[in-house]
Amino acid sequence: MVLDIEMPNKTGLEVLAELDASSRLFSVILFTTLSSLDAIVNGLERGADDYIVKPFQETELLARVAAAIRIAHNKRLLFEARITAERDAENLRKMQSELSYQKMIERQVREISEAQSATIFAMAKLAEFRDEDTGGHLERVREYCRLISEDLRSNSSYADHITPEFIDCIQHAAPLHDIGKVAIPDSILQKQGKLTSEEFDKMKSHTIIGADNLQLVYNNYPGNLFVGMGIEIALYHHEQWDGTGYPDGLVGKNIPLSARIMALADIYDALRSDRCYRKGLTHDQARNIILEGDGKHFDPELVKAFLRIEDVFVRITSPNV
Repeated sequence: MVLDIEMPNKTGLEVLAELDASSRLFSVILFTTLSSLDAIVNGLERGADDYIVKPFQETELLARVAAAIRIAHNKRLLFEARITAERDAENLRKMQSELSYQKMIERQVREISEAQSATIFAMAKLAEFRDEDTGGHLERVREYCRLISEDLRSNSSYADHITPEFIDCIQHAAPLHDIGKVAIPDSILQKQGKLTSEEFDKMKSHTIIGADNLQLVYNNYPGNLFVGMGIEIALYHHEQWDGTGYPDGLVGKNIPLSARIMALADIYDALRSDRCYRKGLTHDQARNIILEGDGKHFDPELVKAFLRIEDVFVRITSPNV
């Protein structure tokens, strides 16, 4: 569904408020000429999946619609998984075997969890799509986070904290780190020059916006561990070990471990990736910058882990080298 915020009789936001977001199996895109972040965020909070600021290019519209269709497809997968689970639950009540009952429950939980993961990952891909410089970023950082976590489990003082469940969760949660960028205007997100102080403040707000919206998801699925970790990562992945990061200026181990891991993975991939204003750096150049940030930007234990597995990072970033 495509809604213009400024329609006669009813505004797009009023129409959106009348739609039942919990049972909606289609995506909603808002058209707006407004530059107000509050109006855009209001629409997203009411269940819109994306927005387009007029005037727009045809290629942008087609690409946004294609992304919205993918999200709608994943919504339908989640709905079908829920219907299947309800039907299976009815059949389970007729079964006598406790073993068969337990296996069926495990399958239902797995199917629903996979559908939820697919839907939220599609939302994260939508945020990534709006940043022209980050193609493949989500897939790479989730691998970096998994690799760092696995190494820490074997070679660090964090071994007792990193369980197989932690590793599984961070691999699913890592792509959610920049999901709040969906509410950042294109004029800021895709600006080629240096951001003004005001623009940078708006850019920094993506951490809070992302965490707040993931909290809404978590409220409906309080047992979903990867969404809970996603909230930590979205809010704190720009915090720095020495306390100079944002949004809260946390210091050292006050920053959640998942967010500390994400910070290193995110910075490494950003350094290696092409930008509109520069070519991606070599691995050695990125490595030197990470070493300079040891104990300042990054947790020293994570830097040691990075150095132990840096060859694998190179293969992920440059598979043909």
